[in-house]
Amino acid sequence: MKGLLKIALKLLANDRGKFFTLILGVTFAVFLMNQMTSMFAGIMRKSTSNVINIGAKMWVMDPSVENDRSSIPLPDYVLDYVRSIKGVAMAVPIYFGSGLVKLPDGTYQAANIIGLDDTTLFGRPPIIKGNLNKIYNSDAFIGIVDSDYRKIGSPGIGSVLSINDHRAVIVALAKPTSGGLFGTPTLYTTYTRATKDLPQTRYSMSYILLNPKSNADIPYIQEQVKKLGYKALTQKEFEKTIENFYKYKTGMGTNIMIMTLISFIVGLSIAGQTFYAFVLENLEKFGALKAIGAKKYELMSMILFQASVTSFIGYGFGIMFSSLMIAFSKARIPNYAAIVTYQNMLIAFLMVVVIAGFSSYIGIRKVLKIEPFDVFRG
Repeated sequence: MKGLLKIALKLLANDRGKFFTLILGVTFAVFLMNQMTSMFAGIMRKSTSNVINIGAKMWVMDPSVENDRSSIPLPDYVLDYVRSIKGVAMAVPIYFGSGLVKLPDGTYQAANIIGLDDTTLFGRPPIIKGNLNKIYNSDAFIGIVDSDYRKIGSPGIGSVLSINDHRAVIVALAKPTSGGLFGTPTLYTTYTRATKDLPQTRYSMSYILLNPKSNADIPYIQEQVKKLGYKALTQKEFEKTIENFYKYKTGMGTNIMIMTLISFIVGLSIAGQTFYAFVLENLEKFGALKAIGAKKYELMSMILFQASVTSFIGYGFGIMFSSLMIAFSKARIPNYAAIVTYQNMLIAFLMVVVIAGFSSYIGIRKVLKIEPFDVFRG
């Protein structure tokens, strides 16, 4: 059997044109599949950036909320109720809103404004420059240094801005764990300042952040909040809710899935057609092997081996080129969202297994039908 596999490899390598075309077809398909799924994974991560950056274990919100950007203000009594629930270690309000930043040239730029609880500043980002204690100064804001910060002129410590016609002073700079999805710069301030300086509805509290005393208290807390007519989600549950919103209610997931399937079909058709042509050209060799005693399962193993070698070499090149492209794009394009994950590579691997199986199947069907007499007669 080992000798037959060596023959199979030599047959494959000797026809360099077909060998190269097979690898190129699979490489191209894997490149596109990994590119699409990596882009999707990056977009999903960026869509949950606020939840990731703040890091609260649980979020209390209106039942109609489907993503963090469409918060529905909560009445103040909800905060008092949540704090009274057994098992809640801490509960604080947080404000999510938006404001217009007036730039030095007279133009305006929309910005996300996040108001943190005045007492604890829970959910604050890691400070990289400046003094966090100055957030209590008059008109103080924290600038979030990400790829979108340049849109408001990348103001440094002490810079004075105008937000909704209110004076704003940058007292510190922070680095987020994850960048945002929509290309909007973000500024942090205290809850009191955010709700005072920005236009408000009847209620101003966007969410309640809470930490349970232990994970065992989470189901009870969720049950009590539900009785009040609201919902409490863990960080992972809220992230999943946001991801589902963008997957199923914006068309983003469907569009990327279609592109991934097109990439798969392209690779499947190129690899299948090329491998079939390769088998046809080497049909007499397989017939000769059959004539000298090679069994059907041995011939099947040879073809499976050939298809697997080309498919997995193509898989390796496809992942490599895709990863290099993503790394290069991230270095050149600050807002580029794609990230390579183990799940993405596993999806591409499973699809390559299907491509290898399909290519093997059409080759095996042809080889098993051949009769040695027909080969020698020809």
